[in-house]
Amino acid sequence: MIKASELSKHYRVKISDNGIRGALRALVAPRYEQIVAVDRMSFEIERGEVVAFLGPNGAGKTTTLKMLTGLLYPTSGRIDVDGQDPWMAGASYKSRIALVLGNKQQLLWDLAPEETFHLNRAIYGIRDDVYREQREELVTLLEIGDLLDRPVRQLSLGERMKCELAAALLHRPELVFLDEPTLGLDLNAQDAVRKFLRAYNERHRATILLTSHYMADITALASRVLMIDRGRLLYDGSLRDLVATTAPVKSIDVTLAPGATRESLARFGLVRAFTDEHATIEVPRDDARRASARMLISGTVVDVAIHDPPIEEIIRQAFAEAREST
Repeated sequence: MIKASELSKHYRVKISDNGIRGALRALVAPRYEQIVAVDRMSFEIERGEVVAFLGPNGAGKTTTLKMLTGLLYPTSGRIDVDGQDPWMAGASYKSRIALVLGNKQQLLWDLAPEETFHLNRAIYGIRDDVYREQREELVTLLEIGDLLDRPVRQLSLGERMKCELAAALLHRPELVFLDEPTLGLDLNAQDAVRKFLRAYNERHRATILLTSHYMADITALASRVLMIDRGRLLYDGSLRDLVATTAPVKSIDVTLAPGATRESLARFGLVRAFTDEHATIEVPRDDARRASARMLISGTVVDVAIHDPPIEEIIRQAFAEAREST
């Protein structure tokens, strides 16, 4: 559905020094520097995929989303979205997409969400019968029936985000762009938003692209990740493959049998932690199940739990390795 070829975005930024003298110099003899936000990025996304952009602040994630939505024009390169150029297609393209920004809102502060729904119905030209059907579906999925008549200023952040999603998806877009959709939400609200997005993707085969600093969003929603740093694409593939490549080991947390010692565990792997009742052992990823079975058979342990290192640590390591290689 989406094809980006050698996509780049550069900004020309004026440099100004401090003080009155610096301000006068910037006025009389301005100096500029070139900022590369996105640098020759290429990727393809199939219809119905949920894809996450990973990267630190300033990596180029939001700039990429804005070019894909048609809000920014690329400095170079080409974007094709189902046969359309986002910048040139105009209203015919905008009616097929939705953009939700976690740090901005479209809801009108002093009005009820229902008023924004009616406004969007008029903007997108949604027929009354279609509007009623789609509104009912979104209200049910998001469980916001009791919020629609309350002024937005009286809603909590989580309640507002649910209503934001409903307002953005009333026209049933086939391509959804989400920039930090769970920013600032509590755990319950984050879970509700993720559950809704999964359901929307499954019901309508919508293509979803998202950025988030919450790794729980990525692991819960995305089947594929694009890892970006300094405007360049470093990795394109599944999160599972990224974890397997970056973290070739697994950790096994064990509950020890009476009399177990650190030395008796060392033959199964690298003992990272040891107490009277529990221990953590690191083993090669492919050997985790066999090592767990051998420990249980040996009688050294009474219970085991296999897990990967924290996903945040894996991502940090992946970025560090990618930077070293470039």
